[in-house]
Amino acid sequence: MTHFKTLSELHQFNGYPPPEHPLLSLLRCHQTCPTDSREYTGDFYMIGLKKMKSGMIRYGRTNYDSDSGSMYFIKPRQIAEMRNLELEEDGFAIYIHEDYLNGHPLHAEIKKYQYFEYEANEALHLSPKEEQIIWDLYRDIETEYNNNPDEYSKDIILGHIEAILRYAQRFYKRQFMNRTELSGRIISRFSETLRKYFESGQVTKKGLPTVTFMAAELNLSTSYPSDLLKQETGKTAIEHIHLFLISEAKHLLNNADATVAEIAYSLGFENPPYFSRLFKKEVGVSPNQYKKVSLN
Repeated sequence: MTHFKTLSELHQFNGYPPPEHPLLSLLRCHQTCPTDSREYTGDFYMIGLKKMKSGMIRYGRTNYDSDSGSMYFIKPRQIAEMRNLELEEDGFAIYIHEDYLNGHPLHAEIKKYQYFEYEANEALHLSPKEEQIIWDLYRDIETEYNNNPDEYSKDIILGHIEAILRYAQRFYKRQFMNRTELSGRIISRFSETLRKYFESGQVTKKGLPTVTFMAAELNLSTSYPSDLLKQETGKTAIEHIHLFLISEAKHLLNNADATVAEIAYSLGFENPPYFSRLFKKEVGVSPNQYKKVSLN
């Protein structure tokens, strides 16, 4: 399975032109989309509007129900596959590397939108009026993306992206009022339990969540979450916990006032050097080096 750490790797793999921004990519599709049929994961979110005539989009080993569907949402490090896509009309895809959200409120907010989880493997079906709203927001992003960047560019772009997500939340709520549970429920519950553990402040009181703790919260045997996550995402439960920690650490390292040790303790690490080793293993640079670059 291919894993893309950067958007440039994704573009090169699929034969797209290089992205204008290393952490944000906009792609327009005209009737067909050049896609590879192999499964992949990446360190980015994808928001797509693609009214499919034929082809297949798979998310978490489950085919998206794309009948008359328009919008698709994929989160970092979840298995996805797009094959032989032919569209009824023009579409678009927005790829947002998770690092692009660091230091912005959307870093936390985007995790609350459940349609990025496996449970929402039904595409969002838009009415013509709803579709026009989404296209207008996309064009606003496209205009700003192609302008000369300045100190306001990122906030403006993320503001429009957040508006798309909020509208999608409204539209999905209308669509899924009577939706039954779908496959992937446990994986989604794992992510939600992990998020709530940190947001409730339990991490500072109880320390890092263990796989045993997560399994107990989900009323499962200790090994089952890891086996399921490994099968569906290619990563074990402890790897998912570590990736969540690193994502939160990147966000916190944008704060000039907090030291690396303080951040480590706030994330539940009793040993800051262990935090630094884990961060460097996953990111490639130490927390201090990352902090220095992010604040310049």
